[in-house]
Amino acid sequence: MEVANQSLPVAQFLQEAAESLGLRQVGGSESSPKDITQQEVSRPGFVLTGFIEKYQAERIQILGGAESSYLERLDPKQQQLALENLFITHVPCIIITRGQEPFETLIRLADKYSVPLLATDSKTTPFIRSLTAYLADHFSPRGTVHGSLVDVHGVGLLVTGPSGIGKSEVALDLVERGHRLVADDVVHLIRRGDDVLIGRGDEFLKHFMEIRGVGVVDVREMFGIRGIRIQKRIEVEVKLERWVEGKYYDRTGLEYDTSEILGVTLPQVLLPIFPGKNITVIAETIAMNHMLKTYGLDPAERFNRQVSEGIARRGRVRTLDYLRKDEE
Repeated sequence: MEVANQSLPVAQFLQEAAESLGLRQVGGSESSPKDITQQEVSRPGFVLTGFIEKYQAERIQILGGAESSYLERLDPKQQQLALENLFITHVPCIIITRGQEPFETLIRLADKYSVPLLATDSKTTPFIRSLTAYLADHFSPRGTVHGSLVDVHGVGLLVTGPSGIGKSEVALDLVERGHRLVADDVVHLIRRGDDVLIGRGDEFLKHFMEIRGVGVVDVREMFGIRGIRIQKRIEVEVKLERWVEGKYYDRTGLEYDTSEILGVTLPQVLLPIFPGKNITVIAETIAMNHMLKTYGLDPAERFNRQVSEGIARRGRVRTLDYLRKDEE
């Protein structure tokens, strides 16, 4: 399992995101002596006024309309002093928004300290949202897992288990029943925030599946665009294993097993496999049961409560009396 990227060279950032973010270089060096290490960005308004104690120089610095309006009101000497505050320590890069022309003083300082000076025509707030989304994606923890990921009734089921146990067959059967394949064999993972795990298919495998005894099949061509999706949040792990005689398997659902992937805790259902067992229907039931729990309805707890209350009311006697009189 991989970990999060720790740094991002500015040259790589420009190569990957310059076109999508509408960035162009207007001064400074093409590369920076300091890599980007934070997914947050900063608007250094207070720094320009001389308050540098809380200066977060490790972040990308954004000069929007408010910062530029402030600088325009300063005389050349004051403007020089204000902008020099940005360079008291190395910064990864500086970005000017709203299509504003960079100050000559800012260009000279960027050249002097080899700091990439970039510009975009985008408005400040939408640009910051787009930039933060890109940085969040880059710095998010990533990894891969061997299994199949299927969207079942809107619930992302990650089917795992030893090689040859039938993960692909289960996924294919689910797709045939109208559900959507996300990935088979190799599932690429990325963590969003602290508790959201997103799964995607492999770029080269796409929606091809290997079925033992049949070969490689193209799910998109066989079932159409409705049978696939690009990515899905993983909400439940269904772990397949071969039936072990004498091993205890939960039969009430009152006990909750969990697994941890990339620091995200997921509910895990251990599913023993033996001939004749309809795993597909059980997988659909797992998905629907998870949705009920999401809406605050736990069938296992509800059943347990009803049994307990029935015993307390001696409900079993009334039930048996009803059954004796029922002749249908």
